Amino acid sequence: MREAEAPRHNPARVIRLIASLGRNTSSAASLSTLARDVAGDPPLSWTATANYLDALARVFLVEDLPVWPVRLRSRARLRQAAKRHFVDPSLAAAALGATPDRLLDDLETLGLLFESLVVRDLRVYASANKAAVHHAQSSYGHEFDAVVERRDGAWIAVEVKLGAGRVDEAARSLLGACDAVDTAERGKPANMVVVTATGYGYRRSDGVTVVPITALGP
Repeated sequence: MREAEAPRHNPARVIRLIASLGRNTSSAASLSTLARDVAGDPPLSWTATANYLDALARVFLVEDLPVWPVRLRSRARLRQAAKRHFVDPSLAAAALGATPDRLLDDLETLGLLFESLVVRDLRVYASANKAAVHHAQSSYGHEFDAVVERRDGAWIAVEVKLGAGRVDEAARSLLGACDAVDTAERGKPANMVVVTATGYGYRRSDGVTVVPITALGP
């Protein structure tokens, strides 16, 4: 971080912040949440936390997922917090000291790391197609784990589920979230995709496409 001309920092606090980011992977944890998690005496301020996060981004350790600037049909407000991600979820696993056995005993954390893995892959493929990846969540609970949008405005809505048994739930969530988007501004989605860890790809009768992560590609 010093070589990247980052601001003065306390190495111990940086390590605790990295661990906090590991615990908050794929969430929209606020600066205050991260600052409280780092703790210390005196506690880390919001400004210092923001500076540390900026420094971690400059050394290519973290890359937050920005909010998709979309208009909604209803009076629901779009939440503006970015989602926390490392550039690779293996870094989050390392920060947590996670092992395969520990992750298999904690499927919630494993699911969040899997979501981060999908986001990483989507960013790689989107970059090759001159597209960007965002996320969106409204105050009414409608949410996209990821939105891939090309420069011409075409977009794909993505929901991520570790277990294939939750595909029906994910499809309902996608359909509801897409219905909340003001399509007069953005147009209808080019596709609605549920990404799973295993299985095979297929299109459901409701128009949602189910794709295992191994079948993602440009």
